[in-house]
Amino acid sequence: MSAEDDLSRDAFLDGQIHVFQPKRGYRAGVDPVLLAAATPARSGQTVLELGCGAGVASLCLHARVAGLSLTGIEVQPFYAALAQRNAVENGADMTVCIADLRDLPHDIRARSFDHVIANPPYYERARSTASEDEGRDIALAGETPLSTWVDVAARRLAPKGYLTMIQKADRLPDLLCALEGRLGSVRVRAVQPRVGRVAELVLVQARKSGRAAFALEPPLIMHQGLRHERDGESYAENVLKILRSGADLPWSR
Repeated sequence: MSAEDDLSRDAFLDGQIHVFQPKRGYRAGVDPVLLAAATPARSGQTVLELGCGAGVASLCLHARVAGLSLTGIEVQPFYAALAQRNAVENGADMTVCIADLRDLPHDIRARSFDHVIANPPYYERARSTASEDEGRDIALAGETPLSTWVDVAARRLAPKGYLTMIQKADRLPDLLCALEGRLGSVRVRAVQPRVGRVAELVLVQARKSGRAAFALEPPLIMHQGLRHERDGESYAENVLKILRSGADLPWSR
C-alpha cells in the first residue's frame, strides 16, 4: 500500500475546498470550520495559524475571504507537508513552516500579522491518556501550555490585530488567565450542542491593545431540537450556512 492509500481527500464547505488528510490519526472536523467563520479577516490582510495541521481552518478562511496572505506553523512534518499540498490544491496564498511555536523561525519572529488563529490541543497532557497514534496525540494533547500559545500569538499580532481561538469549554479559565495582561477586548462565545445542553467548546476573540470590556456573546447552538430524534443532520440553519456555504460567524461589534 502506498502513502497515498493512507490519505483521504475530503470536501469542506460543500466542496469549496478539498483537503488531503490521514485516514487514521487526527482528522479535522467542524472545529476548524467554526474557527475560520469566527475570524474577522478582510481581503489584503495577513493571517498566521499556529498549529495548522492539514490547513483546514486557513483554507476555509481563504474560501470565504479572497486576497489573504496565509502562514501556517506546524510542528509535525507530515501534517505540514499536507497543509502545503492542500494550499496548492486550493489555490491559496499560504506558506507552511515546520516549527515548534516556542521556537519560531527568525523570518516569522520578524513579522507581525493582522490575525492569529489557533485550535490548540484540547487536553492537558497531565490529565489525558496518550493516543496510540502519535499525530493524533500531539494534536489533541500537546506539551505546550495555553499560556505559551497566547504569548506567542500576542507577540506576532500587529497593533489592533485579532487573536481568534477555539478551545474546550473547561479550559476557558486557563485561557482567560493567559490573556490577562497580554490582550484585551476579550469576547467569548459558547458552542452548545443543543438548547439546554452544557457548552462543549468556546470561541474566544481578543485584540492587541484592546480596551473594551469583556463580553459574553450569545451562544452558538449547533443542532435543532432538545434531543437527537432521527437519523441524518439536524444542524441549525445558521450553522448549516457556516458549514456548507462558508458563511461568517460575526461578533457583536
